[in-house]
This record gives sequence, structure tokens and C-alpha cells, in this order.
Amino acid sequence: MPFEIVRGDITKMKVDAIVNAANNRLLRGGGVCGAIFAAAGARELQDECTKIGFCPTGSAVITDGFALPARYVIHTVGPVWQGGGEGEERLLSSCYKSSLELARGKRLSSIAFPLISSGIFGYPAEKALGVARTAITDFLRGGDDMGVYLVIYDG
Repeated sequence: MPFEIVRGDITKMKVDAIVNAANNRLLRGGGVCGAIFAAAGARELQDECTKIGFCPTGSAVITDGFALPARYVIHTVGPVWQGGGEGEERLLSSCYKSSLELARGKRLSSIAFPLISSGIFGYPAEKALGVARTAITDFLRGGDDMGVYLVIYDG
């Protein structure tokens, strides 16, 4: 299956899982995180995230999708941009790889990502896009036929 970059609203994607650009404590935030919580059902999603409790930067965890078209939400914590010399690229790449590995472990056939860390975490969008593209294509070169979408919000 293909890797596609699309414009749209990730909360409306009809895929097996969407990825949330989360914070370490998995609390409802702003931006894409707030939109995902609102569309899923904030109370239900927050209750499940609270049970998990914590997610380290570069890692990923999974919850139910609740009211979303997607069956699951994969929460990953991207790095805060600190100028590029603090391992941000490695951590950002790990967000994509960890999320894709989790999706593969659940035998999911499709996943949609936002451009992780490019919002309030301050990662320059062009650099973030390059990391995303490389991490996703490297994963798919391993023979996986998962459909992967990178959703650029145009609202």
C-alpha cells in the first residue's frame, strides 16, 4: 500500500489508527491533540490515557478510538525543538517508527500521522517533514504493505 501526504483533518480519516501528537503525561492538550480528544470523546479517551499514565519521548502507546472513524489512537510524544543539537531528529524518527511498529503488532492495515512536533513543540515544519518521510519510507521498505498517510491540516 502507498505512503501518501494528504491535506485534511486527521480526526476524519477512515483508517485503522490515527496518531496523536501527545505530551508525556497523555493529557488532553491543544492543537491536533485537542482535536483528537474532542472528536473521540474527551472523557473516555482521557480515562484510558490516565490508566496508561506516561509515555516517554520517542515512544508510543495505543488506546481505543472511541467516537472516531479510526478504531485506535496511537499516542506518541515528539521532542521539543531546541535548535537541533539535542537529539531531536533521532527522537522524532523514533516517534514514527514506534507508532508503525505498534500498528504492525496490532496487525493494522492503515495509519494516519500528523506532522509530529511541528506545532507547539516548535520543530521546523520542513525539517519535521523530512524526518517523517524518511522514517516512514524506511519502514515500508522493510516489506510492510501498510497504508500510511501523513495528514497536513489546512484549517
